[in-house]
Amino acid sequence: MLKKLRVKFVIINMAIVAVMLCVIFSLVFHFTRQELEKQSMETMQRLAADPLQLGALDEFGQGIRLPYFTLQINAQGDIIASGGGYFDLSDEDFLKELIGAAFRSPENSGVIHEYNLRYLRVSRLSFQCLVFVDISGELATLRGLYSNCALIGAAAMALFLLVSLLLARWAVKPVESAWLQQRQFIADASHELKTPLAVIMTNAELLRQPDYPEPERRRFSESILIMSRQMRELVERLLELARADSGRETESPKELDFSKLVSDSLLPFEPLFFESDLGLEAQVEAGIRLNGREQALRQALEILLDNARKYSPPASRASLSLGRHGRGHCILSVSNPCAELSKQELKDIFKRFYRLDKARSRDGGYGLGLPIAKSIIIQHHGRIWAEYRAGQIHFNVLLPILF
Repeated sequence: MLKKLRVKFVIINMAIVAVMLCVIFSLVFHFTRQELEKQSMETMQRLAADPLQLGALDEFGQGIRLPYFTLQINAQGDIIASGGGYFDLSDEDFLKELIGAAFRSPENSGVIHEYNLRYLRVSRLSFQCLVFVDISGELATLRGLYSNCALIGAAAMALFLLVSLLLARWAVKPVESAWLQQRQFIADASHELKTPLAVIMTNAELLRQPDYPEPERRRFSESILIMSRQMRELVERLLELARADSGRETESPKELDFSKLVSDSLLPFEPLFFESDLGLEAQVEAGIRLNGREQALRQALEILLDNARKYSPPASRASLSLGRHGRGHCILSVSNPCAELSKQELKDIFKRFYRLDKARSRDGGYGLGLPIAKSIIIQHHGRIWAEYRAGQIHFNVLLPILF
């Protein structure tokens, strides 16, 4: 799939470049030809004003010269005068053929392609004046321009093909990363669901056996109920993560007293920390207000507090602080004692189904809480990160505030 996506990217880019080059070169060729024709016609009109001037060459544009000759034709079609150079004007048959070609056309100017001559027909009181200019140099210029455009276009296409291949790798890289993450997510979710499902099926099979006594059968039923609850919790977590990722929340953002929300969210956790033989310190600056979804922000805060409770060692203390940061942001920080973590582990803990303690999967920890919190914070145009300092892990949340 990714290979096809890269190929499509390259083909689309090359098609766009080819069209653009064709349009540009066509315009250059068109305007160059028009300019050459315009200058040629201006020269012919000056010659028609004084058809008997001497000299073989006339200035054409800026430093460009071209051969010409003029003929004066009376009412009977006879040549009464001629002028110019670089042409054999003694061949009457040749001149009559040119005159006939010029007069057969309804237009007063045109090109006799057989001889590469452009003509201009001007009527006087008693005669017709014909001016002929050799356009061989003009055609050679256009042919050279065409060849140069073709060479430049081929070189540009080859160069841009190389650039497109590199750009395709760079452009598809986020898609590739997302695709690999999706595959890993599906594999991890399947693995997390497979274990409780296997337990449920095994206990259900045992319940069908009549040989087991009633206490054993109750134990099988309780095991099925416990595993079913774990599966339900996992599915709910997956749905929460999907909603946070998509941003499709039923709750609309509104102005919130974030300081009060944080203080209110701390209340139910104080007895939980006490029961776990843990302490919880809080320092909340008052009057911090922001635009956001109350339930989502409360959920993110609860995830951070619950994470601190689960992973703090016994008889230790966790802490929470909220304060302004700069003129337009606030920082919420939740910290707890923790074994030293590497920089890579501090990044990985926000990945889905990632757990530092693999045993947490059996007591309700699926490695989805922090990814859900990260999605919520991103939806609120904020940033969340973890850092390790002095034996503690700090989860920091930066959010924009109103004042």
